[in-house]
Amino acid sequence: MKIIRLMMLLVLALGGIGYASTPAMSATDETARIAELRRLRDSLHYQSGTITLADGLAKVSLEEHFRYLSPADTKTLLTKLWGNPEGGETLGTIVPDDFNPFAPESWAVVMTFAGDGYVKDDDANKIDYEQMMKDMKEGTAEANKARENAGYPSINLIGWAAPPRYDASSHKLYWAKELQFGSAKVHTLNYNIRVLGRRGVLVLNAVSTMSQLSRVERAAPTLLTMVDFQPGHRYSDFNDDTDKVATYGLAALVAGGVAAKAGLFKVLWVGLLAAKKFIVLGLIALAGAIKKFWAWIRGRSVSEDQPKPPAISQ
Repeated sequence: MKIIRLMMLLVLALGGIGYASTPAMSATDETARIAELRRLRDSLHYQSGTITLADGLAKVSLEEHFRYLSPADTKTLLTKLWGNPEGGETLGTIVPDDFNPFAPESWAVVMTFAGDGYVKDDDANKIDYEQMMKDMKEGTAEANKARENAGYPSINLIGWAAPPRYDASSHKLYWAKELQFGSAKVHTLNYNIRVLGRRGVLVLNAVSTMSQLSRVERAAPTLLTMVDFQPGHRYSDFNDDTDKVATYGLAALVAGGVAAKAGLFKVLWVGLLAAKKFIVLGLIALAGAIKKFWAWIRGRSVSEDQPKPPAISQ
């Protein structure tokens, strides 16, 4: 009952979003909805090997414990399976090789590109991240007024889950924030990776609950090596005579400006990604069918429906 109460609280806290706002379904409608979720899950086409992004802009060299979902499959995952509103275009998604969209421990890395120009990194050693966090908390609190007026839950920025780190040799930056949406007791992990390039920034956002922090942290070094710009688009290819320079530096990347430009916060993907399993599961839990739901969704018998943690490359 404790799990059911938690999921009900999350559904209520996220009222007005995705499945949480769906009217109560009849048994027939519920059966049809579950069958449709299974069909959509089985329609996802996972790819391995080397993936070229955006007509040669960048590439993903997948290691054995990871797979890739195309932009089309990513749209299915985010909007049809996880109930997010339509958002900006993506470059696809990286997932662990045993990824299950409905497993409580699941997480995914959504990739986008912000073509705002070459981001100078000469402020890398000058940023006061403690002061930045204070400023971001104040900004988040102020923005909550507009979010609540629009019917979305407030966002409480708890602090750094992992402080910002910048690798000057590879021009890659990564950090993580801990967030709370509404009154949800389960906090959200917003793990960020940015790859600087000649004409913009590759934006990688891994979002899950805080309980997955150690797994995402272990995967971060591998993710950093798997994704990079192609020759001609790399940071070192910048031409000062012809190329555009971004109007912001590293500090703005961490503060979140580029994420907003990429559309990640426009439709609150951050919160929805973290809450996806609770919204879907909570809906069925209200009908008193949790175990059967998980077994049906995964195509297993109840007895063998034991979730396994995703394999993370060390």
